[in-house]
Amino acid sequence: METPRPPAPERNSTLSSRLCLIVDDSRIIRKVSRRIVEAFGFDVDEAADGAEALTFCTGAMPDVILLDWNMPVMDGLTFLRRLRAMPDGDRPKVLFCTIETAVDRITEALAAGADDYVMKPFDGEILHAKFAEVGAV
Repeated sequence: METPRPPAPERNSTLSSRLCLIVDDSRIIRKVSRRIVEAFGFDVDEAADGAEALTFCTGAMPDVILLDWNMPVMDGLTFLRRLRAMPDGDRPKVLFCTIETAVDRITEALAAGADDYVMKPFDGEILHAKFAEVGAV
């Protein structure tokens, strides 16, 4: 007879695991990003839009957020502004991961509180370099 497993502990600041929230309306991008980020040693959760991500952050503030710009329901820039206004919302490192390449758009994202910017498509090497630049790995 198998011994029942205890329930998983709730995430809190005393646990050593780091959490990354991937916010993108593309299931494929979330899946690829998850594989890359898990290889960096992060626990990963996903949200399909900014509204879903805000709800998530209310319950558990992640350490890093990979954020798409163009999404239905709530875009990435709106999410970022609302995140930064939340209690503890200044703590996560936020990396915009998007196809937006215009300098004024990048400047707007950084001014709104993004820590860095990653152009799609990206790979593990690029993402690792960006995580390192913001002090996440």
